[in-house]
Amino acid sequence: MRDRHHDPRCLGGEGTMARIARILAARAIDPATVPVSDAPEPIAALEAAEARIPARYRSAVADHPKAQDWVRAVAAQAAAPSKGARRQVRTGPSLLLVGGTGTGKTHLAYGALRSLVGAGVGVRWHATTAADLYADLRPRAGVDTEQDLRAVARIPLLILDDLGAAKTSEWTEEITYRLVNHRYNELLPTLITTNLPIRDLRQTVGDRVASRLAEMTERVVLTGADRRRGTTT
Repeated sequence: MRDRHHDPRCLGGEGTMARIARILAARAIDPATVPVSDAPEPIAALEAAEARIPARYRSAVADHPKAQDWVRAVAAQAAAPSKGARRQVRTGPSLLLVGGTGTGKTHLAYGALRSLVGAGVGVRWHATTAADLYADLRPRAGVDTEQDLRAVARIPLLILDDLGAAKTSEWTEEITYRLVNHRYNELLPTLITTNLPIRDLRQTVGDRVASRLAEMTERVVLTGADRRRGTTT
């Protein structure tokens, strides 16, 4: 909770406060809703995160109530690794963002990430599409793909975009199962997007993965027209 009696001058003077206000306004963040007690650290963390976020989603906002609830829940479960250290994402719920092409699933996933970072919680995260994940993990000389899979599986926060969009095989089903199963067992927060209706997703990823997703995720269904076609004539 924000300390109403905290003297803002300790944050670096009027110039710093004005800069922070401009950054928050540019990112559509209401400082009154951000539960932090010290502004410069989360702002710096948000800037660092946005350097890794695709340009199209650097201003994404978590404007869905379930995404906002997810941010609060993950932040509430964050824990400091040692006394006086910044709280870090450890465990938390997951979201399955379901909807047709262009309904804003990826936008919402990155918006949730930005909100979490803006709330002052330390977040180690990785984002990938399912197709890119499989491509990165295909066995090839000189690359320890098993180590790469473990790194993705263990990252505290994962955005897995377009699950079910890539061509499937027994190998991709195994990779998906191993990834989801580890995150299910360790209660690691995961943001998953898919264009597929749930019945089709089950056929694509298999019953073992679908069963775990059903338990570990809150489903968010996004509807509407393809936003990407909104400006065409």
